[in-house]
Amino acid sequence: MSAASPDGGPVLRLLSAALQLWLRQQCERLDSLELQLQGSAGELLRGRLAGVRVRARGVCYQHLQLELVDLTSGPLRVQMGSLWRGQPVQLKDPFVIRGLVSFTAAGLNHSLAQPRWRPLADQIAEELLGITPLVGLRMGDKRLVLAAKGLAEPRPVEVHTTLEVCPEGLALVSLDGSHRSLLPMDASLRVERASVEAGLLVLDGEATVTP
Repeated sequence: MSAASPDGGPVLRLLSAALQLWLRQQCERLDSLELQLQGSAGELLRGRLAGVRVRARGVCYQHLQLELVDLTSGPLRVQMGSLWRGQPVQLKDPFVIRGLVSFTAAGLNHSLAQPRWRPLADQIAEELLGITPLVGLRMGDKRLVLAAKGLAEPRPVEVHTTLEVCPEGLALVSLDGSHRSLLPMDASLRVERASVEAGLLVLDGEATVTP
């Protein structure tokens, strides 16, 4: 495990440590974490920070396994009084983060088998293949390959899909275009690019975080 501390004096180091602790508390697992604060100690004493870059690997957040998280925030307002009193870091206003997250096939399979995400997995299987449950997925050449197996099926049935970014969010579309499954997205999240590359599913975009 590693964590990068800024070279901006004790105030920035204090905030860096507090943010690292806060991020780890939000995740069920976080194997490695690098944190870079953008700004000066003088700005921070006035409760302002130009931004934060977070790079983490081996993340499990809300039972969703992510291989890599690489995000940069916009300007932040921080309540410094709570830090001086030894309390957890408190951010005052909503802020924007931009960057990418990536998933392995193994991580997605494990995530979709969890009770929290199982209904979504079966929705995808029903909409793309007409049967449930979803029994697995793998990554092919720039596509996701999903498999489902109904009670009457002797073996799993597969469908090759491409990723499509649309105004409603992100969709999985069969190669012939006959079936599609729209993945539900939080209103605060906007996906700008989705691709399968080097054996990873990569999502690039931005989100608004409300503390």
